[in-house]
Amino acid sequence: MLPSVSILQQIGLGVLLVIVVLWAVGLIRLTRRGHYGAGAPFSFRRRPPRARIRLDAVPRQTGPGGPASENVDLTPAERQAFDDLVRQLSSRS
Repeated sequence: MLPSVSILQQIGLGVLLVIVVLWAVGLIRLTRRGHYGAGAPFSFRRRPPRARIRLDAVPRQTGPGGPASENVDLTPAERQAFDDLVRQLSSRS
């Protein structure tokens, strides 16, 4: 024990260290849960990852359940302007 540190400070440091260790173990278990399932947390046996369901950012709007797709006819000048805009935007990235 350190002579210059009071007993309350030593108890507080011990409690703080226990909390940090529990937080780290919980964080590791939480991050590994999606990859290996809920099994033995410290087993070195690899499990295949779960099949992940792919969620699209925007659900499909057309088709039998959705509204009909819209179509706009462009004049040649509008089509040329649109093509130029697409070229400008794609050259920036």
